[in-house]
Amino acid sequence: MSGLNASLGYFVAVVIFAASVRTLLRKWPQLSFILEFASSFMLVACWLEVQTIIEVGQWAGGLGPDVTVTMLFVVLLTHGVICGGASGNPSLVVLRFLQLEAKTLPTLLVVVAQLLGAHLALLVAGYYWSLELTDMHMIKNLMARECSTSLLVSLPQGFFTECVCTLIFHLVHLNLRRRSALIRVPVIAVLLTFLSHTARGFTSAYMNPSLAYGLTFHCPGFTFTQYAVVYWLGPLTGMTLALLLYMGHIPRIFAKNLLYFQKTRFRVPKGDKGEKKKM
Repeated sequence: MSGLNASLGYFVAVVIFAASVRTLLRKWPQLSFILEFASSFMLVACWLEVQTIIEVGQWAGGLGPDVTVTMLFVVLLTHGVICGGASGNPSLVVLRFLQLEAKTLPTLLVVVAQLLGAHLALLVAGYYWSLELTDMHMIKNLMARECSTSLLVSLPQGFFTECVCTLIFHLVHLNLRRRSALIRVPVIAVLLTFLSHTARGFTSAYMNPSLAYGLTFHCPGFTFTQYAVVYWLGPLTGMTLALLLYMGHIPRIFAKNLLYFQKTRFRVPKGDKGEKKKM
């Protein structure tokens, strides 16, 4: 139980940091990339601790799968509430870029900020584990350099898993983006928790390039390029397919609708056509 208390204290500290950054920068929307930095930091830092509980807590702290799934859902729900529009997910940023809702330079700046936030979270979590506050964290500290990779299948299977999970996530996200946050945030949290838990034996379905970078890119077993193919190219492919299915085209690339026929709202009355012919 002491291990769980230490983890809760860690979660609270990370959440306070992210909430403080959002509060301080609320008046400066031009600094939104810093909000994305804090959002990515919060998501990766908290997920790293959840991953620790999954790997070690079940036999070192007596914490079962029901606890880990609940904690993951609470982390995702809290992230959605605290960070609001700052997703901490590069695929969502690229989605807005492809929808012509963001320009090139701000998009690149936000993506870099998200990756830096993930890297900082990895450093902070490593320092936290090195304190060895509980037996669980002592074991995790010993295992830190030889962590277990989340990619448990071949590259094609991993790419397909991340692509399909991301496709499902973005289709739901696109349909809920105009809904109230009271509906959108819990539904997205449930969906992410379900997909992550379901794909735990494959890739863990991170569906987030910066999250995957912080959680598994440093683990042995695959090269950086191989991880990038699965956890970067896979989600970006799934996101692009979701946008194509949702809109029928990709505004940044081509304007013609390839999948759906658009009907004109207004029709010219037949009487008007007859009068024009007489004239």
